[in-house]
Amino acid sequence: MSWLQLFFLHPVSFYQGAAFPFALLFNYLCNMDSFPTHARYLFLLAGGGTLAWAAMGSFALLVFIPALCSVILICSLGPQEVHRWTFFFQMSWQTLCHLGLHYTEYYLQEPPSMRLCITLSSLMLLTQRVTSLSLDICEGKVDAASGGIKNRSSLFEHLCKALPYFSYLLFFPALLGGSLCSFQRFQARVQGSSSLCPRHSFWALTWRGLQILGLECLKVVMRGVVSAGSGLADCQQLQCIYVMWSTAGLFKLTYYSHWLLDDSLLCAAGFGSEFGQSPGEDGYIPDADIWTLETTHRISLFTRKWNQSTARWLRRLIFQHGRAWPLLQTFAFSAWWHGLHPGQVFGFLCWAVMVEADYLIHTFANLFIRSWLMQLVYRIVTWAHTQLIIAYVMLAVEVRSLSSLWLLCNSYNSVFPMVYCILLFLLAKRKYKFN
Repeated sequence: MSWLQLFFLHPVSFYQGAAFPFALLFNYLCNMDSFPTHARYLFLLAGGGTLAWAAMGSFALLVFIPALCSVILICSLGPQEVHRWTFFFQMSWQTLCHLGLHYTEYYLQEPPSMRLCITLSSLMLLTQRVTSLSLDICEGKVDAASGGIKNRSSLFEHLCKALPYFSYLLFFPALLGGSLCSFQRFQARVQGSSSLCPRHSFWALTWRGLQILGLECLKVVMRGVVSAGSGLADCQQLQCIYVMWSTAGLFKLTYYSHWLLDDSLLCAAGFGSEFGQSPGEDGYIPDADIWTLETTHRISLFTRKWNQSTARWLRRLIFQHGRAWPLLQTFAFSAWWHGLHPGQVFGFLCWAVMVEADYLIHTFANLFIRSWLMQLVYRIVTWAHTQLIIAYVMLAVEVRSLSSLWLLCNSYNSVFPMVYCILLFLLAKRKYKFN
């Protein structure tokens, strides 16, 4: 099998690659004065609809319906009500769709359709954009067209007001993946001209392409390592640690590669970090900060840098509004948003405990470790422990089923999160006495 076939083996990568020429075309047309704003919105919306039908088939209706309903709610409700109702509707719809996946996987014992999996992934991204837009309206960052449906304006005027929202929720560069783009940034990009120098854009895309190619090569090597070894069901004692590390490494390489491809598509369309930032506008944050993720010795920093735009979205949506146990609320909601599979519930709750322990461990360590040699040893040990705990959480989230989760919990790998749990208990008790 050729390298090109290995790369395009995943359907999402294939469809993202197929959308690349149209992203470049959109970026090119934005430099032309003859390409008006409404035509730009329609181009992105038509591209999103076409890509959805191609990638999802009839399941695309599961994305179109909530997008339409969300726009209706945004155009008909006031700024103080819009977020509550859109959040409730979108999460209810997404949960029902995930329950359909549960029914297929656990009751019928059948593998789910790839098109359905792509649809659910796109639906999760749609939830991000819907709630981000509704929060912007609620906080006064975006002027809403509230009451637009109730007044006596013509149908054409209603559609013109709703078009930017439709286009934002379904624009094709972010339909199947990519960093969360705020509505302000989206609107500024569509209404403005491309600020990219063609040479700069070419080298930026070339560099991303070389990174993706390197990651795909590493994936092939790591896939061979994982396939040649035993699984969690066959490993013995310390061998299970190697199995966990290598399998989690393959998962991480897959995520890095997809994130870079998604970022490249947004960059090609002009929505990437190279576009710049307007005053008062949220900046573009790419999802993959590979160097920090692979070198950090702190679980809390890894958590903030892993899928950065989603982490920032969860912080804004849940953490900043949580009154009691905001960290636990955030991870519990993340498990709900991901689909509430058994492995996901266990993995995200375990992750929350690990982050809480990480804060205490490093706070006490900074007070008592003074010499540079001890700091170096401490950093190496905590780096290794952080990577192994993340590998444990990642396997729990990815395997999802109860049987695989049971194998993971009964292996030697459970020692690593258990150490942090014990330290959390001891240090929390000591902190309470100190206070």
